[in-house]
Amino acid sequence: MAAADLGMLNLEEAPPVSGSRSVDCFEKLEQIGEGTYGQVYMAKENKTGEIVALKKIRMDNEREGFPITAIREIKILKKLHHENVIHLKEIVTSPDTTRMDLLKACGFVTIFVDDNKYKGGIYMVFEYMDHDLTGLADRPGLRFTVPQIKCYMKQLLTGLHYCHVNQVLHRDIKGSNLLIDNEGNLKLADFGLARSYSNDHTGNLTNRVITLWYRPPELLLGATKYGPAIDMWSVGCIFAELLNGKPILPGKTESEQLNKIYELCGSPDENNWPGVSKMPWFNQMKSTRPLKRRVREMYRHFDRHALELLEKMLVLDPSQRISAKDALDAEYFWTDPLPCDPKSLPTYESSHEFQTKKKRQQMRHNEEAAKKQKLQHPPQQHSRLPPQQHGGGQSHAAAHWPSGPNHPMNNAPPPPLPAGGPSGHHYYQKQRGGGAPGPNRYPPSGNQSGGYNNQSRGGSYSSGGPYPPQGRGGAPYGAGPRGPSSGYGVGPPNYSQGGGGQYGGSGRGQNPSGSARNQQYGWQP
Repeated sequence: MAAADLGMLNLEEAPPVSGSRSVDCFEKLEQIGEGTYGQVYMAKENKTGEIVALKKIRMDNEREGFPITAIREIKILKKLHHENVIHLKEIVTSPDTTRMDLLKACGFVTIFVDDNKYKGGIYMVFEYMDHDLTGLADRPGLRFTVPQIKCYMKQLLTGLHYCHVNQVLHRDIKGSNLLIDNEGNLKLADFGLARSYSNDHTGNLTNRVITLWYRPPELLLGATKYGPAIDMWSVGCIFAELLNGKPILPGKTESEQLNKIYELCGSPDENNWPGVSKMPWFNQMKSTRPLKRRVREMYRHFDRHALELLEKMLVLDPSQRISAKDALDAEYFWTDPLPCDPKSLPTYESSHEFQTKKKRQQMRHNEEAAKKQKLQHPPQQHSRLPPQQHGGGQSHAAAHWPSGPNHPMNNAPPPPLPAGGPSGHHYYQKQRGGGAPGPNRYPPSGNQSGGYNNQSRGGSYSSGGPYPPQGRGGAPYGAGPRGPSSGYGVGPPNYSQGGGGQYGGSGRGQNPSGSARNQQYGWQP
């Protein structure tokens, strides 16, 4: 099926169904995710042996039809085709689901349940991805290199720019929704909260989206008219987390989340955010005292170009927040060490947040058992490591995994999760494990005017026509453009005040000069 025309994503048209095979065509191997709306399994196709991810859509709570989040996800993923966006391969059913039911589901004709006795199962089939960013970063002993962080961030921004050009808001960017394979490819996943939007922002949208730790201030203040800037705030939080080695805004409630934002980014007022005083919840949620912006002070150990880019992402006023297109053109991605080629990255054992959470629970159980036996030497604390520093060049050492149950890192007790949130569903719809992160694991690393409403930067997302030129072109690494890839997503976000709720990347080799900086980042429609 051809990719959607630029800026012309039609979410009203029912996507074609690539068959309605039985789920019995696959052998389930292992559960890798779980959430409110379904479970996700690693599975093998019986005929070809291909490894895929199966997301089962729960129907037991749907008295009147197909879950709306699954409908949105299927409709959008059937239209988006990009190497940094997860690919929905097909939809299959369990034996007791009729093919007509499936066709209705994919055609988005309501499936009415006869006396709530609908027992059929519907599965979304995605290409299997080895990791999510949260699960990978939580591995004991792992440290990301600076070129690796640039590679992941480049892919994340490229996939998100594609979504925004096609007028799709993701609305749940977080580490567990960013899937990564062992070839270094990163893909945006979990489009259950994604929505189309209009450039004039006239439609009212819910503000109960995005996991709490990654939720922008305008949503916390009650905004119902918003655009791509909400996703860019989440990207800024991910970026700072990669550089800092731990989440930067781990609030437990919405009010605490806003306070943490104010303490880092300063108190909002009419000077730094025109119109903020008219936000629905401004008076109830405003800062009790004036606070100054402290991003540069708090992260002065970051590289200068990284700090400049982060400053533009974490702008309180969404109209002044940098766009994904302009972020791709930031000096950070064009200075040494350059983003690495994804294929040059080391391979890792499969790491999903659902799995790492189970391991932490087992370690906690072992620790409690050890205390009961009055062991005198409890295991050491496991912490994330800062990224490796590079004096020059772009080599990155393969990660070393401590092995064996007796290794101190493997037996380390996890830090407690703050009560109330965020539960952090990852792309596979499971609760985010762990708690307050440990010490830093990543390294220290622009243009102040690049907001969404600044036409001089060319950062606005207009419908129709070609992709906006991105200033600098070509892949960020010398190997040239990558081929097509695919991914998958899972489950709903956390709407609770205490919680919230997973993959992307590319790099480049030599630093281009002259006209090479003016080529376009093109996608093949």
